[in-house]
Amino acid sequence: MQFTAHDISLLLNGTVEGDAAATVSQLAKIEEAGAGSLSFLANPKYEQFLYTTNASIVIVNNDQQLTAPVKATLIRVANAYSAFTVLLEKYNTFRLDKKGIEQPSFIHPTAQIGAGAYIGAFAYIGQNVTIGDNCKIYPNVNVGDNVTLGNNVTLFAGATVYFDCVIGNNVIVHSGAVIGSDGFGFAPNPDGTYTKIAQIGNVILEDDVEVGSNTTIDRATMGSTIVRKGVKIDNLIQIAHNVEIGAHTVIAAQSGISGSTKIGERVVIGGQVGFAGHLNIANGSQFSAQTGINGSVTEEGKAWGGSPYMPYKDYLRAHAKLRKLPELDRKVYELEKLIEELRKGKASE
Repeated sequence: MQFTAHDISLLLNGTVEGDAAATVSQLAKIEEAGAGSLSFLANPKYEQFLYTTNASIVIVNNDQQLTAPVKATLIRVANAYSAFTVLLEKYNTFRLDKKGIEQPSFIHPTAQIGAGAYIGAFAYIGQNVTIGDNCKIYPNVNVGDNVTLGNNVTLFAGATVYFDCVIGNNVIVHSGAVIGSDGFGFAPNPDGTYTKIAQIGNVILEDDVEVGSNTTIDRATMGSTIVRKGVKIDNLIQIAHNVEIGAHTVIAAQSGISGSTKIGERVVIGGQVGFAGHLNIANGSQFSAQTGINGSVTEEGKAWGGSPYMPYKDYLRAHAKLRKLPELDRKVYELEKLIEELRKGKASE
């Protein structure tokens, strides 16, 4: 799709400086942009490219001063960075705007599909599924029996939602994610073998949740594994059965949360963080990358690091001393030698 500088200025409440009929069909970084591209300048470090870019249109701040001629048409706005993020979202919306049902795909006769839906080729929609308005089910997605999807849900290619799970409005599940696979439940037997414990619960994703690629969220043994409103989950994360994650928590890649742990609201979890099971984590907690949490956190709004976890500042101090261990070891060795020599000297007197 093509847009003119005039169209874009109306969307952003900006002012055109140059050719208002200039057209663009793609977005690009200012230093890499070619003809037909739209870019922006917000960081002074990149100002030099304003005078050399081949972009057709560049968004700049109202107070941007020009020190040389500019080939591109400029659109002046109050905040170039914020304006460009608005355009990125609009561009992405246009690019992902699909509707209709592609064939071959399977939709059970009992399934209810809302208005404006898109269902891609080779998707499977099971028995008694309810899909809200404007949902997008990309190719090779599997939606199991009795699943409920709210409005504006996007399931990208290859995502799987097991039976009985409930997904709210405005949820995004990326490729390869699995919602509702069995929790890790096995009963040990006297002979050393294990008997599988049936996992009969489900997973609930509330409104505005986003789940990254190849993340797995296990169904509850009984009841529900719950991801509350606004939670953002990165790629390659394991969330075990009966976990509850509080609203607006963010979790970075490769973290793992063991069964029945309750994470509070607005918690920030770095990459490769691990939680033991049956813990309670206070609201507003922050965990640096690779923190290992083996006990409940009761103080709200505190930062933690290390494994086992400790207050973040203590962790930094401990890590600084850890780096000095080789030097300390050498000094201890030298002191031991000196003490031994002194002992030998006294013994010979």
